[in-house]
Amino acid sequence: MTRLNDLFQTEGQSPWLDNLRRSWLESGELADWVTKGVRGITSNPSIFEKAMADTDDYDHEFKELIASGKDVTECYWDLVITDILGALEVLKPVYESSNGTDGFVSVEVDPRLARDTSGTLDSARSLHKRINKPNVLIKIPATKESIPPVQTMISEGRSVNVTLIFSLSRYVEVMEAYISGLENSSGDLSKISSVASFFISRTDTEVDRRLDEIGSQKATDLKGQAAVALGQAAYSLFKETFSGPRWEALESRGARVQRPLWASTSTKNPSYVDTLYVDTLIGPNTVNTLPNTTIEAFEDHGTVARTVDANSSKAEKILSEISSLGIDLEEVGDVLETEGIDSFITSFENLIESLSIKASSF
Repeated sequence: MTRLNDLFQTEGQSPWLDNLRRSWLESGELADWVTKGVRGITSNPSIFEKAMADTDDYDHEFKELIASGKDVTECYWDLVITDILGALEVLKPVYESSNGTDGFVSVEVDPRLARDTSGTLDSARSLHKRINKPNVLIKIPATKESIPPVQTMISEGRSVNVTLIFSLSRYVEVMEAYISGLENSSGDLSKISSVASFFISRTDTEVDRRLDEIGSQKATDLKGQAAVALGQAAYSLFKETFSGPRWEALESRGARVQRPLWASTSTKNPSYVDTLYVDTLIGPNTVNTLPNTTIEAFEDHGTVARTVDANSSKAEKILSEISSLGIDLEEVGDVLETEGIDSFITSFENLIESLSIKASSF
């Protein structure tokens, strides 16, 4: 029994792997991760940049695609979808044995469309139709412009991973989009799934920087606490939202809760415990998507216990104290959202450039 299995079986949290590469599919390593307790997979442009640009694993298929007359961007999506389809097949037994609760693989729309409402919706629909598997989640960023496509996708019966959530106010909007989408759907609600990806570690990186600028003892004492407190506050909102008459009416039609997914859970500050963002956010109806290095650390010395709502009042106190120092956590969320989108766009464009260079050498 692994700690990953314990997370799910004793505390109701689903550990997902935040990584995907062609060699893992071909060698069986991805299947090994599933055997160890991984119950889903997430991908993003940065992950594919590392996988494709730093290895020659994709060169054979890429060369064939270029020879067929496709342009580099079309080739990129073909390569991505080949990986996604392979991963979906590996996770299919988990999807079936969990009755559609887990076994998902996430693939992100073109990050350059994050501020384009119609472009995001068109891209999301196209990806969903092209992959056409029940256990795929289409990743849509939680920007103001992309919230309406989330609602539309859900109303059309398409499962979604809403990503790049950094603030409590935006998280409320994401949950509302999901619930409204379900209310507008005439289909089988039990076939619709969604997770809301709340990014964790980047919050500490930005808030700690601002606390350092303040420089007081109180500010120093609060370092490394904002991200976990924000995640725990988000979980309180989750429990509040997915209860009561409005939700019960949807639940009676077979609807599933939109689980909070803790993303960006590797510690960026080497002085923090490397399992900080796992140990402190464990609880039922949640997902934690972990890089393989963080999984290895958690397996070695992580702690399995329900912690995400063990002390909600402490989380509220920490957030209040941070705000009292003049740090606006909503503004922090806006900054991190922009940085997150820019980072994914950079990864996407760098990869297209790398592939273009490769193509010119064929």
